[in-house]
Amino acid sequence: MTPFDARQFLANLTQSPGIYRMLDSHGETLYVGKAKRLKARLSSYFRGTLNAKTQAMVARIADIQVTVTRSEIEALLLEQTLIKEQRPPYNILLRDDKSYPFIFVSDRHPYPALEYKRARRRHGDGRYLGPYPSSGAVRESLSLMQKIFRIRNCEDSVFAHRTRPCLQYQIERCSAPCVGYISKTDYRRDLEHAVMCLAGRSEQVTTELTEAMEAASRSLAFEDAARLRDQIQHLRQLQQRQFVDTEGGDADAFALAEGEGVACISVLTVRQGRLLGARHHTPDNSLGLTTGELLGDFVSQFYLGQEREIPQEVLTT
Repeated sequence: MTPFDARQFLANLTQSPGIYRMLDSHGETLYVGKAKRLKARLSSYFRGTLNAKTQAMVARIADIQVTVTRSEIEALLLEQTLIKEQRPPYNILLRDDKSYPFIFVSDRHPYPALEYKRARRRHGDGRYLGPYPSSGAVRESLSLMQKIFRIRNCEDSVFAHRTRPCLQYQIERCSAPCVGYISKTDYRRDLEHAVMCLAGRSEQVTTELTEAMEAASRSLAFEDAARLRDQIQHLRQLQQRQFVDTEGGDADAFALAEGEGVACISVLTVRQGRLLGARHHTPDNSLGLTTGELLGDFVSQFYLGQEREIPQEVLTT
């Protein structure tokens, strides 16, 4: 096999932006990268001091293919597309999630449940709240909403065949709409309050519940007033625990820590000023990238390598 002639390759290389693919002797892609100036970036692999991991990759190069793009943005998008398709061994690779966890509210049932649902994207069969960073974050949110608003969590087939309340009603986790213990209007009100909380509008819900509690007290409906008081207390505890100062907006925060040759990147997800949860990743830093380079490549692939919504703010540290 003829060794790769880096000098000849670089001699005629353009300074335009674009992407490059490094191939081994079998034509398999070793690495995909982007560059603002292709010649300057690729020259750095063959001049100066390289770390051991990069040297090992360069030693396997049999060919380099370049694609010139009109801008850095176009190069970034093409890079992430190729990484996702070819999954080169020296690139940072995220697990390709086939679906994301949502909380789902059906439009097709008179007493909809709050359901855990995994989907690639939102469909037109109801309301999708999320996506959440993990299934644990979804289940925690569902548990809180059922505790505060007593929204059912049973399957529709179970609901249709109930003749008496189940255990969830006995432990005050459901209002038993299956046997008519709550009107459709009241259930829909509670469901809407739960959805508002999940969408980050718990302050508005607290205000509405406070007004309803005061009205119940004036009309001497003390049991209703006590129930509303308990809901308000639970909501205030939830607000204190989950408050994040993003002025009510959406943000993702990325934090990287390294130690003993291992890197961990934590991603905190905030929607409507509410912390939904965190997810942790341990990317394989095969080329020994610097902290800034590793985090930059990770963030690019996090959003562009998979179909994710980009929030108003992206914070890195």
